[in-house]
Amino acid sequence: MADKRDYYEVLGVDKSADDKELKNAFRSLARKYHPDRSTEDDAEDRFKEIQEAYAVLSDSEKRQMYDRFGHNQPGGSPFGGFGGGSFNINLEDILGGDFFSSFFGGNSRSSRNRGKDIIVRYSVNLESVFLGTSEELEIELPNACEDCDGNGAENGDIISCSNCGGQGKIRARQQVGPFVQDVIRDCPTCSGIGQIIKTKCKSCKGSGQQLKETKLRFNIPKGAEDGTRLRMRGKGEPALRGRGENGDLFIELEIEEHDWFERSGSDLVMSLPLSYTDLALGNTIKLPHIDGGELKISIPKMTNSGETIEIRGKGLPRLRGSGRGDVVVLVKLQMPRKLTKEEVKYLESTRVDYTDDELQERIKDDASKRRK
Repeated sequence: MADKRDYYEVLGVDKSADDKELKNAFRSLARKYHPDRSTEDDAEDRFKEIQEAYAVLSDSEKRQMYDRFGHNQPGGSPFGGFGGGSFNINLEDILGGDFFSSFFGGNSRSSRNRGKDIIVRYSVNLESVFLGTSEELEIELPNACEDCDGNGAENGDIISCSNCGGQGKIRARQQVGPFVQDVIRDCPTCSGIGQIIKTKCKSCKGSGQQLKETKLRFNIPKGAEDGTRLRMRGKGEPALRGRGENGDLFIELEIEEHDWFERSGSDLVMSLPLSYTDLALGNTIKLPHIDGGELKISIPKMTNSGETIEIRGKGLPRLRGSGRGDVVVLVKLQMPRKLTKEEVKYLESTRVDYTDDELQERIKDDASKRRK
C-alpha cells in the first residue's frame, strides 16, 4: 500500500473506542479479509493493514504514542516490528477456533474429501416453462470404477502415505503479515487422502472413475427463469479414491428465445406492427399462445402508435407466488413499403394542413399527456 491510512479509519472505529469495540472491529474485518477465506483481490494487503492497526491500538502505550504523533513518530517508528517483526497476538483467541477449523482441517477428512460438483446446461422453450414439464436427459457422467470400487488401485494395492502418516494432513507454520500461525494443510504427497496407490487399476488407470451413460429425469419449475439451477444430490463426481461422498449435479436452465415474446419477470412483452387502418378503426388480432390456447388482442379505435395494451393474467406463472403475469403488447404503426396511385390519391384527399399555431398546440397537448 502507498500512504498509511489512519489506524482508526482502518478499523472503522472512533478515537474514543474502548478495547471491546477495537476487538469486535478487528474480529469482523479479519474474518472478512483473511487471505485463506476472502476472494477480494487485495485481501492480503488489507489483512496486514488491519493486523497492524489492531496491534498498535490494542496496546495502551503504542496507542498513546500513535494518538500523539500519528505515523510521523520523531526518531523513528515507536511501533517496532511493523516492517517485518511479529506481534504477540493470538488470532485463534480473537477470531475463534471455529474460524480456523472451517478451512484448516477442523472437519474430518472424509467430510472434506467430497467429489466435485458438475454443471450441465439444458435448453428449454417458453412453453415448457409455462407448463412445468417433466424432462429426461441422457448424459455420460463419472461413476466410481466398478473394478476397483473407486479407489484407483489394482486389487486394493494401496499403502499408507509416509509423509503424513496416513492422516492426509500436515501441520505447517505460516507467516501472515506480522503474525505467525500454525495451519493444517492437505498433504501434497497423497492429496489429503492419506494413502498412496502402488499399482494403478487397469480399467480406470488409477483415477477411480469411469464414464457411464446415465438417464436423468427432472421437472422444470413453472415460471423458471434463465439460469435457474436444479440440484441433483450425489449425481456429481465421486470422491477421490472413493473415500467420501459424491458431489452434486446442477442442471442450469437456458430459456430459448420465443418467436415474438420477450420476457420481463412473469410478464410477456411483444411488439405488434399494425397498419394505419387497424389503428384508426380498431381490430382484433388472434395468435397461438404458449398455454396452448388462443391469445386475443383487441385494438381499440384511434389507438396511437407506441401505446401499450395489457392483457391481464395471460403471462407466465409466477415462480415465487401465485397467479400469472400479464401480456404487454406494444402497438407500432407499420408503414407500407409501396403505395398504389389510388392509395396516394386517397391519402392526399385526407391530408389535414395545420397552421403553425395549431401544430404547436398539438405538440404541447401531446407533451402534456406524456408527462401525466
